[in-house]
Amino acid sequence: MKLNRKNHWEDVYKTKSPNEVSWTQEVPKISLDFIRSFEVDKTAKIIDIGGGDSKFVDFLLDEGYENITVLDISAKSLEKSQKRLGDKAKNVTWLTSDVTEFEPDTTYDVWHDRATFHFLTQPEEVAKYIAIATRAVSSFLTVGTFSENGPEKCSGLEIRQYSEEKLTTAFKGGFDKIRCVAEDHATPFGTEQNFLFCGFRKR
Repeated sequence: MKLNRKNHWEDVYKTKSPNEVSWTQEVPKISLDFIRSFEVDKTAKIIDIGGGDSKFVDFLLDEGYENITVLDISAKSLEKSQKRLGDKAKNVTWLTSDVTEFEPDTTYDVWHDRATFHFLTQPEEVAKYIAIATRAVSSFLTVGTFSENGPEKCSGLEIRQYSEEKLTTAFKGGFDKIRCVAEDHATPFGTEQNFLFCGFRKR
């Protein structure tokens, strides 16, 4: 299962350009709004889970954040980001790992995840993710998933939809919800996907 998942994502990033995948986002407005609302220092340790070749890291660098880590299961996706960033890429820590096998050697002030958590459909995978995040996060966590009005699949894979109540319940063991926001994400294909983003504070 794990090996197949990695192969799937390596293949996606080897064969498709950003305008050929639904999650491409020119400006990650909701994600940035959450980061700004946490009011952390520019030296805060921020990790982007499943960051792939997302431009979220570009915006964080542009806003002056100095301690950014991007994790993705696909090495190819991270290569694409590094190529896009050029010299700026050396200011970022790049980690290739399945998030459910991630063994952080530090704690993070902010854990950001847009559209990784919802790919975990098995209870044991969800439990692993939550346990890792709870250990790794010192202050804030923000997770974006497909809502109950969103798609049931992405990139040919089943996903798990979340309501505000379900997402809050999932993380209630270690985090208190700050707020949740719904977003209609416009894909490069002219369709819309309804996302739910929730921000949490470590208890």
